[in-house]
Amino acid sequence: MMIISVLLLVTMLPNLSVPESVQVGIVNGTEVKPHSRPYMVSIQRNQKHICGGFLVSAQFVMTAAHCFKYGDKLTVVVGAHDYTKGTGRMGVKFYHIHPGYKPSLLNDIMLLQLYGEVEKSKNVKLISIPKKDKDIKAKVKCSVAGWGKTNNNSDVSSAKLMEVDVTIIDNKVCQKKWGKDYSTSRMVCAGGRGGFCKGDSGGPLVCNNVAVGVVSLYEKNNCDSPNLPNVYTKISKYLKWINAVLEGVK
Repeated sequence: MMIISVLLLVTMLPNLSVPESVQVGIVNGTEVKPHSRPYMVSIQRNQKHICGGFLVSAQFVMTAAHCFKYGDKLTVVVGAHDYTKGTGRMGVKFYHIHPGYKPSLLNDIMLLQLYGEVEKSKNVKLISIPKKDKDIKAKVKCSVAGWGKTNNNSDVSSAKLMEVDVTIIDNKVCQKKWGKDYSTSRMVCAGGRGGFCKGDSGGPLVCNNVAVGVVSLYEKNNCDSPNLPNVYTKISKYLKWINAVLEGVK
């Protein structure tokens, strides 16, 4: 199986640019009970939080492709409630960006292969992903968490992990609102009293204790009271690629 790594990608891709609207914290949320989401990971550049992520295996973190910029040397902090006080920092060996990723945020998914495996504990655990591709029904209650901004006007991210409940919205409604930017087969959207903002990109949309989406896109400059629903990359659509990457290191 062919694994797409950053070593190949840097020869194929230009310097990736990301629309301002996707540089996405949790809005109208509450602080998470410490370590109740032990799969959460803070992705950092120069030891500063830039994106969320989540552990899908002992050596791989899933996140959004737009969290990577050409030349980046990212690290991840695991076991954190306050991301400045995580139990462990690990370097990234390879950046497996989906080969179909486009700056428009189609196929906005990436796997970070770590140097070595994380040591699992009560504060460091994996989260399950779907086993097969299927749609997520509208009106299902889910949740999203992150260390991002809590409102449009904030200049800093939340050091402590925040969460909020959201509700899945019908795909046809999402497509009508977002237009050509929305793919009904590769994306899922959700809304409610809160959502995500800058700094939450790459975190998981969790439904029934399964990570079904990756935080991807929100309305530009309007995470407080958006007219457009938050958009997530639909994980189940990428299972063949995900499994090929994960199995490639065995």
